[in-house]
Amino acid sequence: MNNKKSIRFFNDREVRAIWSDADNKWYFSATDVVRAINNEPDYTKAGNYWRWLKKKLSNNGIQLVSSTHDFKFEAPDGKMRKADVLDTDGVQMLAKHYPNNRANAFLDWFTYSDNTLDGQSRKKAYDLFESGLLNTLEPGSIKCLQQIHAYIFGGLYDFAGQLRTKNISKGGFVFANALHLPTILFNIENILETTFDEIVSKYVEMNVAHPFMEGNGRSTRIWLDMIFKRSLRKCVDWSRINKNDYLQAMQKSPVNDSDIRLLLHGALTDKINDREMFMKGIDYSYYYEQED
Repeated sequence: MNNKKSIRFFNDREVRAIWSDADNKWYFSATDVVRAINNEPDYTKAGNYWRWLKKKLSNNGIQLVSSTHDFKFEAPDGKMRKADVLDTDGVQMLAKHYPNNRANAFLDWFTYSDNTLDGQSRKKAYDLFESGLLNTLEPGSIKCLQQIHAYIFGGLYDFAGQLRTKNISKGGFVFANALHLPTILFNIENILETTFDEIVSKYVEMNVAHPFMEGNGRSTRIWLDMIFKRSLRKCVDWSRINKNDYLQAMQKSPVNDSDIRLLLHGALTDKINDREMFMKGIDYSYYYEQED
């Protein structure tokens, strides 16, 4: 089956889901849900706990799993294996009957995460793959980046796609002065993109510029992948880059970009037209932006 797939993160644990066209809804990995609620690093322990909890709830007359869906998820050994799945109602029922009320925070996150601004913009980012817009843009151009930002955040931010006119900072780091931003972006646009090193340099400079009031990272990572695809016939498998490693590398990059170069180079793949790779990239991109 060629189903849509999605990954969300709670307690820095992935909660994977597969879309069913037949039912028109998402099905979530039951083991992932338990692993996230328990903040359990071990997949085997989470799986054992899920089987115990499923039996316990079943004995109390609570049936959570549909037996009609044989969806597969990647196991820790890398193989695709059948797994118990829960639809949205099933996840909420499981959380409400979880021992010791441990799932309350998870239930709040699960219920509201898709209704937040980030949830809505992520859905729009998914749509980029099917929209055809990316095929019409000029990779590496400022206009391309603005159009990506406008598509993802249109209707959510009144400044979607517009270059900022105010100065911004984050964690004590001051991004490019808004007064000089047009000149800075002109110079960045003209950085060559023929080699891996040139492309990463351009990406780092764009991060320092931070041309929008919000949503820079999510837009610029898509922009970076477009440059890689055109120039190197590669893209980034973002799932291979640890969140903390990425954030630390980007924080250091204005002074020393060797770490981000190493991370990106190690995550390059030739699956440039793979829908699942794109969707997974969006999921991880949004994960990087989540506050700990």
